[in-house]
Amino acid sequence: MAAKDLLEHIDFSGLECLNEAPNHGAANALKQGYREQNELFLESDTDEQLLLNIRFQQRVRLSALVIKAVDEAKAPKTVKLYVNRPHMGFSDTGSVPCAQELVLTPAQVAKGDPLPLKLVKFNNVDTLSVFIEDNQGGEETTKLCKIALMGSAGEVFNVADIKKQEEK
Repeated sequence: MAAKDLLEHIDFSGLECLNEAPNHGAANALKQGYREQNELFLESDTDEQLLLNIRFQQRVRLSALVIKAVDEAKAPKTVKLYVNRPHMGFSDTGSVPCAQELVLTPAQVAKGDPLPLKLVKFNNVDTLSVFIEDNQGGEETTKLCKIALMGSAGEVFNVADIKKQEEK
């Protein structure tokens, strides 16, 4: 099954972004049309950290994450992903183990290449929390113009179901 952009499965009414700057919110980086325009961007407010809680309308399987930024110094560097923690806050990032940590290179962020995710960790997701811990240049704010989530919706792979079938 080919991975596709899961944009249509995002519940924008439940989208939450902590520490986003006024007028430079998460929708700018996530929504179709907005995220293709480099002048519309998501930027952090008081420091370099951002925490997005992205809810889906149904459970999805994530296979890749795309993050694109045009300002190299303010581009995200360390990104930690958490699964199915709908009310994740900054205080949780230190105590809750992440499902996957990505350390992005300036080239990856400039091109917006899909970054593969560990399928076993992301195969039954209703909420994805994206914690951007720091940026490439140690700048005061982090700025990005695109976040895309690639994968599939609907039929979700469940190991428990397979084991039940084998027992029969």
